[in-house]
Amino acid sequence: MNTVHSPQRGAATVEFSLVLLMFLMFMLAVTDLSRLLFAWNAATEASRLGARYAVVCDDTGNKAAVLARMQMMQPEIADIALDWRPAGCTAASCEGVTVTITDLRFRWLSPVIGSAVATVALPTFSTYLPRESMRQDPNSSAMCQ
Repeated sequence: MNTVHSPQRGAATVEFSLVLLMFLMFMLAVTDLSRLLFAWNAATEASRLGARYAVVCDDTGNKAAVLARMQMMQPEIADIALDWRPAGCTAASCEGVTVTITDLRFRWLSPVIGSAVATVALPTFSTYLPRESMRQDPNSSAMCQ
């Protein structure tokens, strides 16, 4: 029985650990980019949902209800802007509403990207919808509840 030790004996273990580390970092980066795209899409849809809720259910002043509806889709939304047109209109005279999400930030999970940039500011998301029959949604009786 030969008991001579080769300098190559542990090379496969070292190579495997290095490749595994690189693979896991790559997978975390792909996962983070996927989460970023999901957050981007959710913010876009949340602004659309907020505008829809505002033109159907809001009486031009209940910003908190619109924000709460939007946070069901994107919980990270902290503040929104409601811009009724024309300014100072009433539920009977409004032509439409613009809902804008500003200052939305995305936090990275990957230590590679996260060590360089902890959070990323997402762009402003905005949706304009023309006025509909306030408090009457023909497609859903539960929209305003």
